[in-house]
Amino acid sequence: MLLNCLNPSLAAAIGLCLMTNMAMTDLATAGSFTRGCAARDLQILFIIEEQESAGTIAPDKISDALNEMMHARIVCHEGRVVDALAIYDAVAESVQSIRSGRADNFGIR
Repeated sequence: MLLNCLNPSLAAAIGLCLMTNMAMTDLATAGSFTRGCAARDLQILFIIEEQESAGTIAPDKISDALNEMMHARIVCHEGRVVDALAIYDAVAESVQSIRSGRADNFGIR
C-alpha cells in the first residue's frame, strides 16, 4: 500500500496532522456559541432588564435567572445546543410568568 512506500516518520507526521485536523474541527463545532443561543440569551436579558427597570422582579429572581443563563451558555459552548435552548426556555418561562402578571392574580409578588 501507499503507507509501505512512505518513510515511517513521514507517515507518522501525516497521521498526526490528520488527527489534529479532526480534533480542531470537533473543538470548533463544540466551542461555538450558536446564533440560536446568542439570540435567546439577548432576548431574555432584555426581558430581565425591562422588568428590573420597572421594579417588577425580585433581585433573587434576577440572580437565579442569570445563574441559569450562565449554565445555558456553558452547555451551548459544549455543543449541546438543544439542551441549552431548553434551559433558556425554562428561564424565560420563569421570568415571563412574573412579567405577564399571572402571579399578581394569586397575590404573589
